[in-house]
Amino acid sequence: MNIKRAKEEIKNTIQAYLLKDSYGEYEIPVTAQRPVLLIGAPGIGKTQIMEQIARECGIALVSYTITHHTRQSAIGLPFISKKIFDGEERPVTEYTMSEIVASVYEKIEKTGISEGILFIDEINCVSETLAPAMLQFLQCKTFGSHEIPKGWLIVAAGNPPEYNKSVREFDVVTMDRVKKIEVEPDFEAWKEYAYQAGVHPAVMSYLNTRPGNFYRMESTVDGKMFATPRGWEDLSRILTVYEKIKKPLDRDVAVQYIQYPKVARDFANYLELFYKYRTDYQLDAILQGHMDENLVKKAAHASFDERLSVTGLLLSRLNTAFRETIAMEKELEELYSVLTEAKEPLCGAQKDQPLVYFKEVRDAYALETAGKKRAELLTREEDYRRRNILDFLDSCLLTLQKRREEDGEAVFAFLRKQFGERKAAYEESFDASARMLEYAFDFMEAVFKGGQELVIFITELNTGYHAVAFLQEYDCERYYRYNKELLFREKSRDILRRIEEL
Repeated sequence: MNIKRAKEEIKNTIQAYLLKDSYGEYEIPVTAQRPVLLIGAPGIGKTQIMEQIARECGIALVSYTITHHTRQSAIGLPFISKKIFDGEERPVTEYTMSEIVASVYEKIEKTGISEGILFIDEINCVSETLAPAMLQFLQCKTFGSHEIPKGWLIVAAGNPPEYNKSVREFDVVTMDRVKKIEVEPDFEAWKEYAYQAGVHPAVMSYLNTRPGNFYRMESTVDGKMFATPRGWEDLSRILTVYEKIKKPLDRDVAVQYIQYPKVARDFANYLELFYKYRTDYQLDAILQGHMDENLVKKAAHASFDERLSVTGLLLSRLNTAFRETIAMEKELEELYSVLTEAKEPLCGAQKDQPLVYFKEVRDAYALETAGKKRAELLTREEDYRRRNILDFLDSCLLTLQKRREEDGEAVFAFLRKQFGERKAAYEESFDASARMLEYAFDFMEAVFKGGQELVIFITELNTGYHAVAFLQEYDCERYYRYNKELLFREKSRDILRRIEEL
């Protein structure tokens, strides 16, 4: 299965394992909760989805790469203690708590979250001395004599033998005690995540035209050559920052992340064209409604790769606008919830001391944010959103304190006015994004009417997380019309394929 499906399956497993009966006991007894064993090629996102799953499920996460550990750190250090047997005191060997098990308890103490995921990476690449401890861990959920706390799901990850010479296969007894999930690289599944994560448009456009380079792994006399999803995402990050500091990203930089020289060179060449097309086609002007007839003719007669690149550039600019608009919408929704909750007290019980109460509201929100951040339950986007809301609350509080406002209704009226200004800014952003989408359709119809590029344009809008979220709010007639046509084409092709099979 692909990484998206694997993520869903692990979330379903967590939901099943953590479900309790009327007596507060887990429906599936802890002893019957099989560890999940993820097997997949390196770099496809096994580790990353664990972080996403923990945040989305509201549980804790402890991660370890087991190849970095010795037998002593995994199972604990021996020490001599004394016990009474048959009335006689005898020395016995015991072990200190495993560093890994101890870290789980530390996470519980730090976050206050008693349920979570213990993620062990590269589990099938452990040393010979540590292998028995890993088998015991998978079979009995213990390191040495110390058990993993109840409510903690064990997820282990490993690479298939063809990717790592150090891989050792588990025996049937062990495999019969785990829930094995095999994960394959899948560009379409990754693409949904990439749009949401804001992967650089040049990377997305390149991979849309050359999906075969999304994941490549080859053994040569000089070692492994590879291109992985992790490499593309890290390349995207450095490319975004290089643009901010005005540094060029050439093939020598690209190959540091995409360690498949031919692919790295190809991307570097494509990046030069990407910047050239972005300048030549004046896409910002097009999305403001200014369409040059000469550029329309040029695009219509360009090579297929160039037309796809221009389509990708339009989509990337639209997705940036959609992302900003949706971020503003989510911030407004959360802020509205905070202010709505404060309305009744400000206009009622706390009417005579509104500033004291409003500061308590602000402090409570700050405390909740700090707790979520400490528990690692916030994405960067969510963290920024909460910071913006705190800035808003601080700004309002400071203004109200300067005015020495003592009437609760007046305080709420001020807050409502400030909220209204933010809402107006959001509506302006929404309208601007809607106009950009309509102008993009104008260009696509003028240049690629009935062409494959328009199909790709619609398909990518259907894939992009922020595009889908925006189009749920904006009724774009042409989007829905072309979508129906696309769906009709797909159904027709499916019917013809079935007829041929019959």
